[in-house]
Amino acid sequence: MPRLLADGHFVRCMARDPARLTGRPWPGAEIVAGDALDPASLDAALAGIDAAYYLIHSLAAGELGFEERDRTAARCFGAAAVRAGVKQVIYLGGLGETKPELSRHLSSRHETGEALRETGASVTEFRAAVIVGSGSLSFEMIRYLTERVPIMVTPRWVSTRCQPIAIRDVLAYLIAALGKAEALGRVFEIGGPDVITYGDMMLGYAGIRGLKRWLVPVPVLTPRLSSYWVDLVTPIPKAYARTLVEGLRSEVVVTDDSSSRVFGITATPYLQAVRLALDRVERGEVETNWAGSFPASPRDGSVSLEEREGRVFERRTLRVPAEAAQVFAVFTGIGGKRGWFHADLLWRLRGALDRLVGGVGMRRGRRHPDELRPGDALDFWRVESIEPARSLRLRAEMKVPGRAWLVFEVIPESDGFSQLMQTAVFEPLGLWGVMYWYALYPVHQIVFSGMIAAIALRAVERSRSRAA
Repeated sequence: MPRLLADGHFVRCMARDPARLTGRPWPGAEIVAGDALDPASLDAALAGIDAAYYLIHSLAAGELGFEERDRTAARCFGAAAVRAGVKQVIYLGGLGETKPELSRHLSSRHETGEALRETGASVTEFRAAVIVGSGSLSFEMIRYLTERVPIMVTPRWVSTRCQPIAIRDVLAYLIAALGKAEALGRVFEIGGPDVITYGDMMLGYAGIRGLKRWLVPVPVLTPRLSSYWVDLVTPIPKAYARTLVEGLRSEVVVTDDSSSRVFGITATPYLQAVRLALDRVERGEVETNWAGSFPASPRDGSVSLEEREGRVFERRTLRVPAEAAQVFAVFTGIGGKRGWFHADLLWRLRGALDRLVGGVGMRRGRRHPDELRPGDALDFWRVESIEPARSLRLRAEMKVPGRAWLVFEVIPESDGFSQLMQTAVFEPLGLWGVMYWYALYPVHQIVFSGMIAAIALRAVERSRSRAA
């Protein structure tokens, strides 16, 4: 979407629930309601459209029946595109040579492309293997397995060859195909320059992250058993995991390089693609992620725990009867002589332990009792960013097996209320980092839940005192 808009195109985005796209930075885009399984909703969505990107998948429906749902959705969409006079449908499917042993998932991806073509639509189909970057379930599975398991007992698929491709290259192909006459009615296989095994992918990722990892292949591990293991150690649901693991048995290598001749896109090597993906997470520039298909808006007073892009997000939300400026003034005044508003004894204990292992501890305090600016030390945190009347982001400088942040945000609402959000973010380094985080989770329930309640209370008291 951002790339199409930047190129000056009028773009319409179809979603079953348009409200789920609220707040996206897509100026000028039109958001409409539509469901590929509901033919009546498609005519209005496709009216006046020249080209349509088909990026729909039914894997979320579970292992049973996703193939038929995908075929039905493709037929409905293709027929509606023909009725609307759409000149091109661009579809992103899965790589893999058509053979009897091809997995259900990859076979379904091929069948979806064929179902689109059967309607008479002019289809440009791209087939890709593992896409390296945020939003790719396969890459997230490799990331979490490598991060969390020092010695991996692996099935035979660890030695299967694949040709991963950087997400930026996939986007480049999708954009380059738009309106290209030479691409109409064709299937293109796309991949990066490296043909490697899944084991190579995990070890390469481990090397970039500075992790020591060992792979122990065991031929008796079935896809079902492997999916249980993936479900246990990663945030990827078992229904997805089993389907993906079955797909890893199939060799997915480009056998027809016509895509490079037609589009002239220079492919990104695997290790560089991994570094680029990690850099985007580091800079906070991730545009989407696989879990984003199922957003859950936290309720007032709720706690949500989410894992994505190799990080854990523990978020608390509270609706406060105070203006946003008052809430902001309270959470930017935290630390130093004022303390941390709740469970100060535990905070001081954590600082003392940090000093014992060579960390900075809690002795640094803060530069000014009320003002903060980027780069300021705040006890054992560092101010990473501050947005006036909106947010404060602190980076931990205590000794932890990974990296940690504490983020405060406030959003003004009507009638003098504000929405306060407090998020603890942790990027664990290996299995020890994961164990450290979850071992402290009960303590977080005490410290962080009490902290957000104390901030809200102080903001209310501050508002009343000013009103008086």
